[in-house]
Amino acid sequence: MKKILPLLCCFFFAASSTAYAAYDTPASHAIIIDADTGVALYEKNPDQLMHPSSMSKLMTVYMVFDRLKKGTLSLTDKFTVSEKAWRTQGSKMFVHVGDQVSVDDLLKGIIIQSGNDACIVIAEGFAGSEAVFAESLNTKAKELGLTHSTFKNATGLPEEGHMMTVRDLTILARHLINDFPEYYHYFSQKDFTYNGIHQENRNMLLDRNLGVDGLKTGHTDQAGYGITVSGKQKDRRLILSINGLSGTKERASEAERLLQYGFLNFDNVTIFKKDAIIDDAKVWMGTNKTVPVTIDNNVVFTVPKNNADKIKASVSYDSPLSAPIKKGDHIADLTVTVPGFGDKVYPLTAAKDVDKLSFAGRWLANMKYHLLGS
Repeated sequence: MKKILPLLCCFFFAASSTAYAAYDTPASHAIIIDADTGVALYEKNPDQLMHPSSMSKLMTVYMVFDRLKKGTLSLTDKFTVSEKAWRTQGSKMFVHVGDQVSVDDLLKGIIIQSGNDACIVIAEGFAGSEAVFAESLNTKAKELGLTHSTFKNATGLPEEGHMMTVRDLTILARHLINDFPEYYHYFSQKDFTYNGIHQENRNMLLDRNLGVDGLKTGHTDQAGYGITVSGKQKDRRLILSINGLSGTKERASEAERLLQYGFLNFDNVTIFKKDAIIDDAKVWMGTNKTVPVTIDNNVVFTVPKNNADKIKASVSYDSPLSAPIKKGDHIADLTVTVPGFGDKVYPLTAAKDVDKLSFAGRWLANMKYHLLGS
């Protein structure tokens, strides 16, 4: 059985704003997602493999945050700087061979200064070698759903086979934001001084009035300039990942333009709240003739502002449902449809128990059904 729900009475829609009739970006790869719903607002080659440069350092940071949260690592723990770490070229936090560097400083060195040397120190401290650490990055990436990512090192320096997609970068950024709110503040720190050398965060959007509070820039000759960035305005957070731009100014201006596009042209709509009764489903041979059907989580959908009134939802289930039914049983599905965004299906559950009729009760119900047709 499929039932169309009268959604228009459930909520109000924001007034439509002016959307771009056609939108493009000079970035070779781009995606914007809503952090709450995961819905992609804009895509350009989102699943095409690319060199992620220093944006892949986010995976190294995830490993550090993960150990901190689990309690197997502390911010005051120190790791020794090897000659390999010291000699690593590119961006540096300028550690010295033999230094004992705290996890706190190494995190700042990776996030703020994009230190390749700091990444090597972490990799060797965690796994003994960067190659073994890279294997652990790949294992964790699969757990997080990064289906198109392969890590060959901890830094993002060019190496054959070290590839990601912008979609995977936004998935990783979403995990960093949601899994480690207690450590996310590292990404918003604007500068850091180590060994007497002061360096500023390369995320230029932190200084603009956009609500941006992280995450990571990247650049190599092969990849061009890129950034994976997140910003929050009011109660909405967006995550953007772009790559293949020509310079730091274009990277910052294009990231700003795309974020503004996402914030101006899309809304999050709460269709149903957690524990709301969505429907009453018929029950066969139960102590009750119906069972209330509910949703276990808020149903929030990201929609274009000028298409919000076109959202549709339907409930489907096998009717009538057979007793017994236990509270929490998955008994139906809610399908939400937004033009241009496809369908999203949510499980619906029974809001209460419905016991099976006794033998006598089932006999009477069966007789009534055959005699009266109901």
